[in-house]
Amino acid sequence: MQSPTTHSSLLNLPQVVEPRNPGMALDMDWLRSIQANTSAIERRAATLGTRRSVKKDHQAAWLLRAIECIDLTTLSGDDTEERVRRLCAKARAPVRSDILAALGVPSITVGAVCVYHDMVRAAVDALDGSGIPVAAVSTGFPAGLSPYHLRLAEIGESVAA
Repeated sequence: MQSPTTHSSLLNLPQVVEPRNPGMALDMDWLRSIQANTSAIERRAATLGTRRSVKKDHQAAWLLRAIECIDLTTLSGDDTEERVRRLCAKARAPVRSDILAALGVPSITVGAVCVYHDMVRAAVDALDGSGIPVAAVSTGFPAGLSPYHLRLAEIGESVAA
């Protein structure tokens, strides 16, 4: 297992800026040249609400799989450790045990719990031993306007928690 990244090594990372994509001119003649079979599109669109891509036998399995891919998130400015602990409890048991028993599934968890940087420690503690990862929203989210060195420091502190 690799050692966690230290704060000082984060500060030494290069800040790479890719050149901006210049884009291209809008060609309205090209857009006007596109043809579509309107009646075929309307017929196909009418069937979308009636078709099931997942058959009944497999719907529960797909829904359970979707739950396992979900990140439970709390990004309120007034988050509390108690709110994070409740979210983590839900992450450990997102589906009632009687439903899982009826489906013959022992247990499932969600994909991750996502919290702001200052709630990472509370989430890590609440999820201890569960194997559920914590996704930290750091770097001055959502705007990301804090100075680069502070964003790196915050990432380092989130990882260390």
